Amino acid sequence: MGLRLVQVNFKARDDAALGRFWADALGWGVSSEGPGVTNVEPVGFTWPDPTAVCVDLVTVPDPETVRYRAHLDLATTSAAHQAELVARLTDLGATPADVGQGDVPWTVMADPEGNVFCVLEPREVYRDTGPIAAVVVDCADPRAMARFWGEAVDWTVHEVTDEHAVLRSAKGVGPYLEFLRAAPGAKTVWKRVHLDVLPYPGDDQAAEAARLRALGATDADVGQGDVPWMVMADPEGNEFCLLGRG
Repeated sequence: MGLRLVQVNFKARDDAALGRFWADALGWGVSSEGPGVTNVEPVGFTWPDPTAVCVDLVTVPDPETVRYRAHLDLATTSAAHQAELVARLTDLGATPADVGQGDVPWTVMADPEGNVFCVLEPREVYRDTGPIAAVVVDCADPRAMARFWGEAVDWTVHEVTDEHAVLRSAKGVGPYLEFLRAAPGAKTVWKRVHLDVLPYPGDDQAAEAARLRALGATDADVGQGDVPWMVMADPEGNEFCLLGRG
C-alpha cells in the first residue's frame, strides 16, 4: 500500500518557541507529546490525514546552522496576500534571506532559528493545498528521487524532468512534495530537517523497512538509541524516520 508522509521534522534549539512561530505562521494549533517536542497541526486535525503534512519541532543540543536540503514553500492567494503574509511573518520574527535567488517573484525568508522558507507568489496549482504549498528538497537526481519516493509513499508522481519532480497525495489533497536539482557544487545537508513516514494500520514496520531497503534505502545511525521509530536514508543519503504504526 505504501507509507504515509505525515510530517516534516525540524531539530530546534527551542521547540516551544519555534513551534509558536510556525503555528502562528500557518494559522495552526500547537500541542506537545512530551518535553522537548512541539507538534504543529491544523486546529481540529485528526492525525494522520493527507490534507496536511504537519510540522514537528524537537529540541536538540546545538543544531547545525548551515543550508539545508529541505524547506517549506508557503502558498498565497493574491499579491496582497503575499505582501500581508511577509509582513506578518516579519512581525513574528522571520527575516529576509539571500540564498542566491536573484530577482524572483517569491520571497525567501528565514524563521527565528535560521531555517529558510519561501513565501510564494499566487500560483493556481497551489490554490487548494492549505498554507503549505510544498515541501521542497534539493537533490542531485530528481528522476531517481521520484522513483524511490514514488514507490516508498502512497503519493502520485505528477511530473518528472531532469530538473524537478513533483508528487502529491493520491487523494489529490494537501501540499506537494517536490525535488529540485541543486546547482552543481551546491553544499547542502539534510540533518536538521527530515521527513517522517508512517505505515498504514495493519502494516508491519519491519516489513516496510525491508521494502524500503529493496528500493534503495539504507539504515542510518544518528545516535537515536532504543526508540520505536527507525532512522533510514534514501538513495541520496537524506535521512528520514519510519514511525511505528498509526
